[in-house]
Amino acid sequence: MREKRWSLSVPIDGFTLAEHAEIAREAERLGYTDAWSYEVDACDGFSPLAVIGQATEMRVGTAIANVYTRGPATLALTAAGLAEIAPGRFCLGIGAGSQLIVEGWNGGRFDRPAARVREMVQFLRRALAGERVVFTGETFAVDGFRVTRPPASPVPIHVAALRPGMLRLAGEVADGAILNWLAPEDVPKSVAVVREAAASAGRDPASIEISARVFISLDAPGPESDLAVRRHMAAYLNVPVYRAFHEWLGRGLELGPMWQAWAAGDRKAAVAAVPQQVMSALIPRGSVEAIRARILSYFEAGLDTAFLSLMTTEPDPARKRAILVSAVRALGPRAR
Repeated sequence: MREKRWSLSVPIDGFTLAEHAEIAREAERLGYTDAWSYEVDACDGFSPLAVIGQATEMRVGTAIANVYTRGPATLALTAAGLAEIAPGRFCLGIGAGSQLIVEGWNGGRFDRPAARVREMVQFLRRALAGERVVFTGETFAVDGFRVTRPPASPVPIHVAALRPGMLRLAGEVADGAILNWLAPEDVPKSVAVVREAAASAGRDPASIEISARVFISLDAPGPESDLAVRRHMAAYLNVPVYRAFHEWLGRGLELGPMWQAWAAGDRKAAVAAVPQQVMSALIPRGSVEAIRARILSYFEAGLDTAFLSLMTTEPDPARKRAILVSAVRALGPRAR
């Protein structure tokens, strides 16, 4: 049976990247095995991993690096650099992201995401092996590129996947599937698609690692924290790729009023329409014991690696830092 891995999701709000070295060293002592980054609007996904990869022996990974916002050669070079900082401990998680990130923020074109991801995996396998790559795909072409400092050992490539098309792609070509914004009860449905696709491709279904980012609210449940969680969820679940994902998961009736209010431009009504049961399903909250039990339920449902994304609305910087560090310590696998 594959080891269940507890990971920090980095960067952690309120801490400089340099400070992540000491946080990660303590987390490693507490039993965390990994640190996986996110890349939205805080900093790039590779810089936190460079700090942690050099300060610890933890495995580090991107969740995710976008296949549109970096060109193929640039993505390969960045991955090779991280693999040198953390030899044998770096995983490259890639994905298509969303229309907002690709088009709204980076001036790209969010077109044929599954084809783009598949072709990027094909290119990266060859480039990170040190081959001189001549590649002509449907979404990009590369003419004679070679990484002259290739990694000493193969870099696992994980693919961010939500709906069946990308889940099947992960099973067919990747070393792992990265899930997001789902409840423990949703995990088996996603895992089944990945495993079946791997088997159909002649691969060992059990060899595909299943990971997910788990958003955790550290604030005591109540009207104020409920509002913060609802705002966070509404901002994400109205992104088209996440709306389609939750429709596939079967939450169309529950989330329909929120989507309708958002489409009508009534953000306040959309936030208010996030159902309590969906909040409880997607965001672990409450006591340390309750949060830990919910994390364990993700593992029991089929997750191999959980990236713990710790959130608090505490406005005071010093208290916010104390809350986050306390949570890292309390939730550590060896903390019991």
